[in-house]
Amino acid sequence: MDFATLIGLLGAMLLIVTAVVLGAAPDVFINGASLLIVVGGTLLVVLAKFSIPQFLGAFKVAARAFKFKLPEIQTSIEELVDVANVARKEGALGLEGREVGSPFLGNGIQMLVDGQPGETIKQLLDKERLMTLDHNRSGAKVFTAMGDVAPAMGMIGTLIGLVQMLSNMEDPKSIGPAMAVALLTTLYGAMIATMIAGPIADKLTLRMTEEARLQMLYTDAVVAIQQGTNPRVIEQMLSSYLPPNKRDKAPEAEAASG
Repeated sequence: MDFATLIGLLGAMLLIVTAVVLGAAPDVFINGASLLIVVGGTLLVVLAKFSIPQFLGAFKVAARAFKFKLPEIQTSIEELVDVANVARKEGALGLEGREVGSPFLGNGIQMLVDGQPGETIKQLLDKERLMTLDHNRSGAKVFTAMGDVAPAMGMIGTLIGLVQMLSNMEDPKSIGPAMAVALLTTLYGAMIATMIAGPIADKLTLRMTEEARLQMLYTDAVVAIQQGTNPRVIEQMLSSYLPPNKRDKAPEAEAASG
């Protein structure tokens, strides 16, 4: 589980709730009309921007940001080098039924076992990577749109509240509820955009980039294994995906030997 996302979102909400509870009359921050305008209106407007599968799929993609954490690059490289060693000693059939940490890598290994040529493997894995990238990008766009729409719906609610207040100035009892709608819709819209939609959209964009990089790593490794490249050379080649301060400093001559 990605605890950074969970801690960040829940922590921010907890701070707001604590500030409300510590103040006077916290129940004034709950208004059904304001929630209806902002939450309901935001969801419906965003739905109008996308298809139903894209809209619903965005929440499934967002759930992955909470539930799953991608493997570390270094861990993946070690796993791939181990796979390369097995393939070098036992052949591609030695990888039959091998369990790996990624379904994407599992597909690539199955292609090795099936005897697919390197060019075919690369084409199929690249296509799968682009489809995954497009799916993640669509999810990020939905939450980005939600972050844009929520403050606008809050402003609409504010205008509705002001119109109601100004049209009933002779009735003092109506001024309070109207002002509550006017102010709380702005608050709700800002909270949804800043504390929920925006962070999730940014997290999905970051996850999209990380997953695409990891899948490129898997593709390069599987193609190199199919071509019979020395595992040490594969390790040296894959180290380019690591940050400069974590790359293997072994001499290239040693990596290319054997």
